[in-house]
Amino acid sequence: MHPVTEPNPQGWTIDALGALAHDTRLSVFRMLVQAGPDGLTAGAIADKAAVPNSTMSHHLATLERAGLVQSQRESRLIHYRADYAAMRRLLEFLMQDCCKGRPEMCPQLCPEIGEAAI
Repeated sequence: MHPVTEPNPQGWTIDALGALAHDTRLSVFRMLVQAGPDGLTAGAIADKAAVPNSTMSHHLATLERAGLVQSQRESRLIHYRADYAAMRRLLEFLMQDCCKGRPEMCPQLCPEIGEAAI
């Protein structure tokens, strides 16, 4: 298994989980994960989530500060994408001690983590 590479993996994990511990932000993060690498514009996210643009801007900034999403300005639009590497780091941190530190014993929970440990 690859160790979490953050200087303070527990602190980063707390920040990431804190950002996700809100109904709208969790929904937005899942929406961006489903959207794939192309992501979505801030306006499209706000429309799909039925949240005012200014409120959505706050939620997106929180997710970006936590390192879970990335943004890219394209002319007047801002595209947001899920940071899949960050999502993997979060899952790895949460699962690294799974099954007494032997995640290969419980591959049904997360097959990729079990394979990485072998």
